[in-house]
Order: sequence, then structure tokens, then C-alpha cells
Amino acid sequence: MAEPIKNRRAEVPAPTPQNTPASNAPISSHAQQPGVASIKEEDLDRAAAASIFAQNPRLVQMIQGRLGSLVGRSSGYIESLPQHVRRRVAGLKGIQKDHSKLEAEFQEEVLQLEKKYFAKFTPLYEKRAAIVNGKEEPTDDQVKAGEEDNEDETKAEEEKKEATDDAAAEVTELVKGIPEFWLSAMKNQISLAEMITDRDEAALRFLTDIRMEYLDKPGFRLIFEFAENEFFTNKTITKTYFYQNESGYGGDFIYDHAEGDKINWKEGQDLTVRIESKKQRNKNTKQTRIVKKTVPTESFFNFFSPPKAPGDDDDDDTASDIEERLELDYQLGEDIKEKLIPRAIDWFTGEALAFEELDDLEEPFDEEEDDEDDDLSEDRDDDEEESDDDDDGAKPKQEAQECKQS
Repeated sequence: MAEPIKNRRAEVPAPTPQNTPASNAPISSHAQQPGVASIKEEDLDRAAAASIFAQNPRLVQMIQGRLGSLVGRSSGYIESLPQHVRRRVAGLKGIQKDHSKLEAEFQEEVLQLEKKYFAKFTPLYEKRAAIVNGKEEPTDDQVKAGEEDNEDETKAEEEKKEATDDAAAEVTELVKGIPEFWLSAMKNQISLAEMITDRDEAALRFLTDIRMEYLDKPGFRLIFEFAENEFFTNKTITKTYFYQNESGYGGDFIYDHAEGDKINWKEGQDLTVRIESKKQRNKNTKQTRIVKKTVPTESFFNFFSPPKAPGDDDDDDTASDIEERLELDYQLGEDIKEKLIPRAIDWFTGEALAFEELDDLEEPFDEEEDDEDDDLSEDRDDDEEESDDDDDGAKPKQEAQECKQS
């Protein structure tokens, strides 16, 4: 098991009495002594502060930089303790180091257990691939076990099924395996479906299998196997995820980076680019010509060209954008490894979506969003009360359209 991707900046320690709080301190736009403010006054304070910061982005960056430099600094509390108390604190740190060693051992044993059972899963994956690609047919026992999941099938449906069996038998000889098995499974997996374009589908129809293997060191490799096609010459396209040598705070492996194979596109078939045509007019001759330019475009196959970690020359916005892309890239790899490959048939039939929806329902609501909704509701109530007071007995005005935040 691995921790989510970490930022390339210095890790922020957990807040303790000797550390300053990791969260930014609240900033008020008024220097006067605080008093008992009403809700409306607090709203004005927030609006004034937001206005000041919006007009002074450099001020925001300066404040964030100052606050960031304070994180992790000693507040002097530990140093102020008596020597014998500080000795006990040091002893607890030593015990914690022993705990961290055991956590690292635990994660290593979990990895070895995963590898042990992965070796048992592999023959099942091989049987699945053989059936999907028409190399063999499932046994009667396998079919019977699979049909037990559909016990709610009615008699009418069974009779209809039997009536169509004879006609289907003739077509079966012409259909090899399960066409577009992996494409259908991927399109049902939400995170992957968002990456697949209409152009990609034509190439992904040639996908015959998706496999995974563990590395000798912490990490794993995803292997995409393709039949011969008109898009590229690769028989397999792999992507490898590497973890750092050192374990994380809880003993988990920490994602480091990913590397993908180069795709050998056939001429004019690169799905990761598109051709833009522009007209150019010569100022002297007044003649026009068509200039074609190759530009990057969205494609699932960009998955095999993972983003590189932000460098020292990247500004904060660029670094933040790259880190988000790195996190998304890692999560996609984990989804393929932990969800798609083990339960491909459930994604093909769509049954896995029911479990995904249940997971979404179990997630707690965002308290901040709820608070914002409550604030908006209170504001609307106040507005309605003021309108009633001012226009008592008058014809009601048309309600203003609600302003939604983007």
C-alpha cells in the first residue's frame, strides 16, 4: 500500500506544542481593538479583506511566504522545560523510532503478502485473457458459477433466452471472444472514461489485455497488450510506477515518479496531437497560403507520458499545477492496479459502478460547503425581511436570480 503523492517541498511536521500552527493565521483588515460584532459587520470585514487581497496579489504571496517560513519553527516551549522533562521527551522520541521501524516492517510484510496472492491470481487472469481473446471457452462449472449471480432472472426471460440460443449459436462462430472487452470496462471506470476520446476508441478496440507486475524494488508496472493495428507498431505499452526508497511517516511507501514507454506511431496516426490549419497572407504579394501546425491534444495515450516533477525554476502556480497532475497520474495508475485489473468483468458489465456509488454515498459532506449554504440562506432571509419592512402591502417585486459561485 502506498501513501498519496507527496509534494516536492519540505514535509510539514505534525503540529506540536513547540511548533507554530500549520494553518495560516486569520488576518483582519482592521487594526482596532476587537469588539462584539454583528453578523453583518463580520461580513463587511471579510469582504473588505477579500477586496484588499484581490487588488494586491503580491501582498498575499508575501504573507503566505512569511507564514510558511514559520511552520515547523520551535516556539521555545520544549526548550523552556526542565532538563529532566526534556530527557523524558527525548526518550519518547526514541520509542517512536522503534515504532516507526515496526511500521516499516509491517508494510514490507504486507507487500510480500500482496505478491504471494498476486501469484495465485495470475493464472485466473490468464484464463480470463484466453476467453476474452477467443483462445478458449469457459468450462460448464465456470458458467454455472457465473449464472448464480443472476438468480432473479424470470421464467419469461429464460424462455426468451432459450428461443434466441439457436440463432445466437450461428453468430457465435463468427464472433471471437468478447469484442471490445477492455474498452467497455475502461469506459465504465469513471476516472479512465474521462480521458478516452472518440479518436482513442478506435485504437483501444485493439487492446487485448491489461496486466500488472511487481518490481523487485517497491513499485509496479502496468502492461497494455495490443493486437496488430493501424495506429502504432508497439505490441505492448507499459507504464512503471516507482516508490521512494525511504518509507513515509506511517511506514507506507511514498510514490516517487512514473515512466512510460515511447509509442511508435505510424505516419499520420498519432492520437496525442492534432493538425491546425491557418491561412497566412503575404503583405507584399497579397497571396494566401495554408500553414499546418502540429499541436498537442487530449488523449488517453498521454497517460504513457507522465508529467515530470516541478523544478526549482517553476513558480508556485506552475509547481502546484504539476503536482496536481502528478497526483492524478498516480491515482489513475492505482485505479487500474487495484480496481480495473482485479475486477475487469464487473467493470465490463457495469456492476462495479454500484459499489463505486455506495462509496460516494459514504463520504462525509464538506462542512465548509454546508456553512456557505447556511450563510447564503441567512442572507436571503435577511433580504426578504428588509423587503417586507420597506414594501409592506406593496406588490411583491420579482426575485433576483441567485448568484452562484463558479
